[in-house]
Amino acid sequence: MTITEKILARASGRQQLSPGDVVFAKVDKVMLHDVSGPGVIKVFSEWEKKGMKLEKIWDPDRVWVTEDHFVPAADRVSAENVITLSNFTKQYGVKKHFKYGLGQYGICHTLSHEEAMVLPGEVYVGGDSHTNTTGAMGAFAAGLGHTDVAYVLMNGQIWFKVPETMLFKVEGPKPAHIMAKDIILKIIGEIGTDGANYRAMQFAGDAVKKLSMEERLTLTNMTTEAGAKNGIIEPDETTFAYLRERTDAKYVPVKGDEGAEYAETFTIETARMEPTVAKPFSPGNISAARELQGTELDKAYIGSCTGAKLEDLRAAAKIMKGKKVKIRTEVLPAAQSIYMKAMKEGLIEIFMESGAIVGPPTCGACCGAHMGVLGKGEVCISTTNRNFPGRMGHVESKTYLASPVVVAASALTGRITDPRDLK
Repeated sequence: MTITEKILARASGRQQLSPGDVVFAKVDKVMLHDVSGPGVIKVFSEWEKKGMKLEKIWDPDRVWVTEDHFVPAADRVSAENVITLSNFTKQYGVKKHFKYGLGQYGICHTLSHEEAMVLPGEVYVGGDSHTNTTGAMGAFAAGLGHTDVAYVLMNGQIWFKVPETMLFKVEGPKPAHIMAKDIILKIIGEIGTDGANYRAMQFAGDAVKKLSMEERLTLTNMTTEAGAKNGIIEPDETTFAYLRERTDAKYVPVKGDEGAEYAETFTIETARMEPTVAKPFSPGNISAARELQGTELDKAYIGSCTGAKLEDLRAAAKIMKGKKVKIRTEVLPAAQSIYMKAMKEGLIEIFMESGAIVGPPTCGACCGAHMGVLGKGEVCISTTNRNFPGRMGHVESKTYLASPVVVAASALTGRITDPRDLK
């Protein structure tokens, strides 16, 4: 069995599973945020009208909540959502509630690893499509809708159809100007945004083994953009070392069998890879950055669960140090802990001296809600994961997706720029 199959087998009490099997799997962790949480609570309200009152949730210690999409509160509805969420966690005894403006908080898909909320071998579900991100920890991580999350909160389990697994072997030396964002954009460009529909995307190979934990998380994060049920990387010493710095919790890692069968196997060579950009209006609409040089920009955005981890900020700061941006540039670290580390390392000072605005952790601009949305006709280059029409603001705005180094280089010139071409 593959790692995905073995995790689901263990969670469902089965000795053997095959793709297509339907199982009820026990869930180890479930996540809600300030958008999905109120939606789930509404489901409970509807069920209560039918005589199914939620007296308690299955295990409050396995539930965690964060406020990240509409914080700072964008309007009265956003503020009320946070109140609704707080009342819910208080009523049902959920203690892991990361509140905006009250200690550690951040984007849910960043806290999941930064705070070691999810461990190798676990089944983790969340009320957000990019829950796939945390599969880089060697967990089965998948997003669910409101009704399914509500069912998990009541019962501690949920059904899954076991997905087929696509294996992506990333091989060769990785050039200094290439980041994980370039690798995943190239893969999505090759297989398409529906190329992994309800499949597991597993990453392996020498290049992946050499990637840091944070870079691996970029790969699994954007499996969502290929339609995958989950993204996953087998845990190794890099995973264990990352976790040792954050938790002393016990866990039982899982690895796939040597004889596991994969639906498809792809080999990606990194040695000659070019800095890559996804053009509007699809993450699969890729092009080499150099082919787009001269494309005028209005804004550069370095943020989100995809592109504002500490290493992302370090990479961008290295490009921007001692230089001035030529377009509106926003830098939003993905979690408060990352913000503080970046401050201690002098990265925040570099960004601010370059002329960029540094803001709080929030999903606001990435999801086109607030904190820097795009106006009609505006063009942005962004470290985020989606560039559909209207994703970051007006439906007639345009977003180009790229790695932190490409976005940083482009901020300095005001047009799409390959970092190798900076003078």
